[in-house]
Amino acid sequence: MTMADKRGERLLRALRVYVITDSEHSLGRGTEEVVRCALAGGIGAIQLREKRLSDRRLLETALSLRAMTRDAGALLIINDRVDIALAAGADGVHVGQDDLPADAARRLLGADRILGVTVETPAEAKAAEMAGADYVGTGPVYSTSTKPDAGQPYGPVLVQRIKASTTLPVVAIGGIDQHNAEEVARAGADGLAVVSAVVGRQDIEQSVRLLLEAFERGVSRV
Repeated sequence: MTMADKRGERLLRALRVYVITDSEHSLGRGTEEVVRCALAGGIGAIQLREKRLSDRRLLETALSLRAMTRDAGALLIINDRVDIALAAGADGVHVGQDDLPADAARRLLGADRILGVTVETPAEAKAAEMAGADYVGTGPVYSTSTKPDAGQPYGPVLVQRIKASTTLPVVAIGGIDQHNAEEVARAGADGLAVVSAVVGRQDIEQSVRLLLEAFERGVSRV
């Protein structure tokens, strides 16, 4: 098995349930506390997304999470900010369609770090793959309260359409919880990106375990 194959296998394992931080929905708990509990539950990837932090505080948080995720063998992805990802030694960065273009992000990151790109159409997925993305995130699958500007939900059919258009792993996002995670996995998702289904729950560890179980049930029935 080549190094690229090993990296791809690790990425697929890590993306099964992918937690995005959001201090506005964390029930008053700090980002580090939320991440510590999520890692204890078995999360393989964390995306640091905290829009209201100053650059200095964002870097401090990224450095703290980098130490935590390294110890747990998990991935740390930074939302939007390639500079913060590089400064913190994170595993990669995730960009949206209105952020730094994917090909520019790839040039800055180099070949070894992970690049994720948000897409809503097959054309965007193909473009992300051509630009050097390692995975794509797609949604909203269901209605979500954590991103009011996300637009109308597309349903699991969006996952199917994106999956058919790219060879990259596809991570579904938007309103996913333990009750619908199995359905999303059956639609072909390689992973689930969640916010409130973990960050906004009292028992974060248990919420992670339930999501992982539901995802694995769905995969087994594809």
